Parts: sequence; C-alpha cells; structure tokens
Amino acid sequence: MAKKYKVLLIMVFTMILGYLPWYNFSAVSSFIQSDLSLTTAEMGTILSVFQAGYVLTVIFTGWLADRFGRKKIVSIATILTGLFSIMFSLLANGFESTLFFRILTGLSAGAIYAPGIALLTNWFDKKERGMAVGAYTAALTIAYAGGYFIASPIAAASGWRSGIFWTSVPALIAGFLLILFIEEKPKDTASPAIQKSSHPSEKIINKNFKNTVIAISIIAYAGHMWELYTFWGWIGSYLSSVIYLGGATQAEAVANGGRIAAYVILLGAPSVFIVSYMSDKLNKIKLIMAASLFSILGELAFGLMSSMNPAMVIAIALWVGFWAVADSGIYKVILTEYADTDKTATLLGVQSAVGFGATIISPYIFGRVLGSINKGLSMTIEYPNWGLPFMIVGIGALVSPLAMIYLSRVMGKDVK
Repeated sequence: MAKKYKVLLIMVFTMILGYLPWYNFSAVSSFIQSDLSLTTAEMGTILSVFQAGYVLTVIFTGWLADRFGRKKIVSIATILTGLFSIMFSLLANGFESTLFFRILTGLSAGAIYAPGIALLTNWFDKKERGMAVGAYTAALTIAYAGGYFIASPIAAASGWRSGIFWTSVPALIAGFLLILFIEEKPKDTASPAIQKSSHPSEKIINKNFKNTVIAISIIAYAGHMWELYTFWGWIGSYLSSVIYLGGATQAEAVANGGRIAAYVILLGAPSVFIVSYMSDKLNKIKLIMAASLFSILGELAFGLMSSMNPAMVIAIALWVGFWAVADSGIYKVILTEYADTDKTATLLGVQSAVGFGATIISPYIFGRVLGSINKGLSMTIEYPNWGLPFMIVGIGALVSPLAMIYLSRVMGKDVK
C-alpha cells in the first residue's frame, strides 16, 4: 500500500476516536438538563458557546499549523479534547461549570479538523483530494454518530457522566497514535490549482480570481454550517421528544432517540465520501447545489408538518441526515485548489471559523425559538412544537446554493 494511503487510514481512524466528545453532550442532553436543572435557553447557550470555542481557536491554530507543523497541532489538540471532556464528566455540577468545560473542549477540537485536512493536502494532489478530504470528513461524521450511539445507551444504563467519560477516553488514545505513526510530507511550492505565471498582469488576474473563488467558498460554507450543526445538535432531542410523546418512558425515549440520531448522522459518512469522491470527476458546484437543496427541502418539510408522526419524522430525519453533510468536503476541496500551499491551513481555518461562526448563532436561535413556542414546559423532551425552528434553519441554509449560483458565473469556463 502506498504510504499516502496508510497516512489517510491512520488519520481517518484517529479522527473517529478524537471527535467522539463533540456530540456526546447532545446525546445525553436530556439527562444533563434534568440532573443539573438547566433551562432550554441555557442548553442552547452551551451548544453555542461550545461552537464559539471552536471558532476562537481555529484561525490561530491554522496559522500555527502552517508555520510549526500540522501534525504537532493536530496531535496536541486531540489529546486536550479528550482531557477536557473527561474533566467535564467528572467535575461539572451546574450551568457555569458545564459551560466552562465545554468551551475548553470546543477550543481544543478547533485545532483538529482544518489542520488535519491541510496535512492531508501535502500527501494528495488535486486529482485525489476530493477522495481524501471526503474520507476524513466521513470519519468526522462517524465520530459524531458515535457520540450519540455510544453515549446514549451508556447514559441510560449508568448515568450521563459515564456516557461522557467513555466517549472521551478514546480521544486521548487518538492523540498518541498521531504522535507515533503520522509524519508530514514536505510541502510543494506552487499553488495547487493555478500555477504561477511570469507575466505580472497574469499574476494579478490569477490572484484576484483565486481570492474571489476562496471568498465565495467561505460564504457558501457558512450557509452549509448554519444548517448542518444545528440539525445535528438538536435532532437527538427532537427524536427523543417525538418518542416520549408517543408513549415511551424518558429513559427509553432518550436511549432510542439517541440511537436513531446516531443512524441519522451516520448516513452522512457514506454520502460525504461518495459525493466528495465524485467531485474529483464531476462539476463541484452542481454537486453542492444538489446536496444543499435536497437537505433544505427536508428542513422545510419538518416545518410544514402538522403533527409529530414518529415514522414520518424519522424518515425525514434520515433524508436530511444523508444530504446535509454530503457536500461538506467539497467546500474545502475548492479552497485547497485555489489557496497557496503555504497558507492552506490558515485559509481552511478562516473557512472553518466563518462556518462555525454561523453555528454559534443558529443553535442559539433554534433553542430560543423552540422555548418561546413551547411555553409552560421545562424540558425539551416534553415539547410538542418543533416546526418553526427547523424552518428557520432551512431558510438560512439557502445562502449556500445562492452562493454557488454566483460562483458558477464568476468561474465561467473554469467551473470544475
């Protein structure tokens, strides 16, 4: 096996282990809310502040990764993610402490994904980059699903602290695997998408064109993330509520809701790999538009539902789960193709920061709107009304396909 594929396999495996703490909180949120007496607004704040921690660190660590080594940053960040998540499981006793440990976890996680992609771009040229980024993003998706799939049943059986703890320890293992088995390949000096020209005017045109493409890809990514992480962050609670109101006990509803949410998120793993792999051969803009519009239709369907029919809710959730993340890797592939190689991690950090900036706002708005239309009820598992927040998520996500329409006009014959 070529060395680059061994690197990819190890990176994929450590990503699965390293990002399990991301959604272990959402997987057991009903138990945490009940045990620590948190309001819906406080739960939304915790989700948003966790994303804020990611945003605060992702640009800075991208810059560090370009200058001091991508492997070093990814390894340290993975270890710290596991460490702070473990501390949360052992020490959190209220809103303030939960907020504190979750933001530390988010700060650490912010230094994993973008520098990891930048590391992979050192090993794969643009003809295989979609496949590599797709595999890495699929691993991220599996980790998110794993957080739900593992933490929920453990929490139902042994308490939420056990669920958090046992989905945090693997991140420590992942960090040491990265230190031991990953190495960096010397970076190329030429821009991966447009080679440098000796003619001054052509250099200016190329630079302006590349910057425009990168900027649009960043804006489109923000619309994508507005939808994706709010959907992932709240779908477990929504499904638990549907099941609970259908007659299940709280423990049964949380366990089954988390399990189904895990499958919903897990569907994104094959979809993001397949669509990213296709982007190596087909039109990237059209693939993004198709995936984003399909998922937005599902969000709008949630909003238009007149009743919480469990079978219908689960069917739509699976549909959105497949399409919502399918185009995630392509935004990054476009950026890496037009970014100078010595700035790749930094620009990926900017893209992630803008994207996750949207996720600071979106889940908070979702939580506030959800609470306001379900007044008189203290726990999300009891809420019967969820349509309006999902409508807001879908409408905001329209930024992505609209940006792609504009990008197709900018690129013209250069559309790939």
